[in-house]
Amino acid sequence: MIKIENLNLTQDWDKTFPKSDKVEHSKVCFVNRYGITLAGDLYVPKAAEGKLPAIAVCGPFGAVKEQCSGLYAQTMAERGFLTLAFDPSFTGESGGFPRYMASPDINTEDFMAAVDYLSLHERVDSERIGIIGICGWGGMALNTAALDTRVKATVASTMYDMTRVNAKGYFDSEDSEDARYAKRAAMCAQRLEDLRAGEYRLGGGVVDPLPEDAPFFVKDYYDYYKTARGYHPRSLNSNGGWNVIGCESFLNQPILQYSREIRSAVLVMHGDAAHSCYFGKDAYADMVKDSKYAANKELLLIPGATHTDLYDGGGRNAIPFDKLERFFAQFLN
Repeated sequence: MIKIENLNLTQDWDKTFPKSDKVEHSKVCFVNRYGITLAGDLYVPKAAEGKLPAIAVCGPFGAVKEQCSGLYAQTMAERGFLTLAFDPSFTGESGGFPRYMASPDINTEDFMAAVDYLSLHERVDSERIGIIGICGWGGMALNTAALDTRVKATVASTMYDMTRVNAKGYFDSEDSEDARYAKRAAMCAQRLEDLRAGEYRLGGGVVDPLPEDAPFFVKDYYDYYKTARGYHPRSLNSNGGWNVIGCESFLNQPILQYSREIRSAVLVMHGDAAHSCYFGKDAYADMVKDSKYAANKELLLIPGATHTDLYDGGGRNAIPFDKLERFFAQFLN
């Protein structure tokens, strides 16, 4: 029997963005195929009638639904979509133990479980469901789109390919057999350390205090996760981070293997000033190369936008919500 865990969900509005008076908000729970109960925020446009197109939203990697994914979800609900922002397994208000673990399989399943929930919701047209993945969840969204034929439209925003960055380092600077071997050996040693200690050691979230010589992208993350702009007490990136061994399986499992077989529509959008822009450009190029389904794929580069500008707009409305509305209106028709 499929059972839903009784999660302790806060009923307070504890988001990093203001509450809209244009949508109805409620807390919901749903279960994935591993039996993990996930927590979500459901946003329904007020005065909407009939069955609605729906969008599931998640990310960034190490964030919670009270941060960017909730902002995306609430804004898209203001524009007529029923939306669901959710916490992945092992994080935020969602279930799963031990805490602060990640898995390319389970986290892809989290997105599919969100699609399950929306497909069975009485207010949703199950033939008009899309997904939005932000940062590391942009890669998960593409993996989900390749696996889940119910998904009709996907947006990958300021995306990371978490398997690539774990296996090859930033900008592929550690792309060698020896470098990967050293990472694997360190992870294996840490597993034993954790078992001896009886607890999993955290890897640390965004560095704090910020070193004067920190690279720009670290400053970019600090400005979001460690300030009033985006800090949240349940966010891994704002606090202690993932377990050191939390992302171990990403080393051996590329998630974009079948992206060129995605038949549904995909929009990859990235700031052209983001350190991560190469992930989006390369993912798009691989997705359309020798693909029979390239006609409904698009790469959108936003001039001057950094990585975290697409988290919350960066104070200059960098998130192209008008474009997202047109994209989903077209492909969730």
